[in-house]
Amino acid sequence: MTYVVTDNCIKCKYTDCVEVCPVDCFYEGENFLVIHPDECIDCGVCEPECPAEAIKPDTEPGLDKWLKINTEYASIWPNITVKKDPLPEAKEMDGQTGKFEKYFSEKPGSGD
Repeated sequence: MTYVVTDNCIKCKYTDCVEVCPVDCFYEGENFLVIHPDECIDCGVCEPECPAEAIKPDTEPGLDKWLKINTEYASIWPNITVKKDPLPEAKEMDGQTGKFEKYFSEKPGSGD
């Protein structure tokens, strides 16, 4: 099992999760974070830290798409281990549906 970041992180990008991760397995895109599934130790400390509730265990049904996305982008985006401010539109974007299709950016973030 691993944890994955899902749709609701897009255009929010809260980084509370990266600060508590004991193995630094988060990677930063322009408007989204991902977890490297081969680095995640399944401790679960990140899940309750996410204000947008965007982190889920990959054992939940329907998360195959998110496991693939997390795997792909964790291998090309920079590592992030330090908390940053969320995106300015985070509160208004929290809870919107279909964010991947509408807003996902493949561009990397700045990392640490």
